[in-house]
Amino acid sequence: MAQATQSTLIQVRVDENMKNKADALFADLGFDTPTAIRIFLNQAIRRKGLPFDVATPQNNENILDIKIMEAFKKLSVPTVRLEADENGNVILDEKMKTEHPDIYEWAVNG
Repeated sequence: MAQATQSTLIQVRVDENMKNKADALFADLGFDTPTAIRIFLNQAIRRKGLPFDVATPQNNENILDIKIMEAFKKLSVPTVRLEADENGNVILDEKMKTEHPDIYEWAVNG
């Protein structure tokens, strides 16, 4: 006779917006957030580590800079270095607006 496994409660506090987005994503995938967390934990145990790469930016580059540069490399558009303020907002100048209007528009409006 197999012995029943006891379960234990894990509580994590997250931003409500993050929770709602995660709930919607997992529902689209066909399961709920607790199931997604169990999948994450099982994969971490199997791999003996996180089930995805974790890295810090090299040479003190801003994470936003890295993501923007990766996106531009994929699109084969001119390379432009954008800077962000302390709140993560892209800093733009008039030169950017006239020389790279498409990039300027994307940075302003997403």
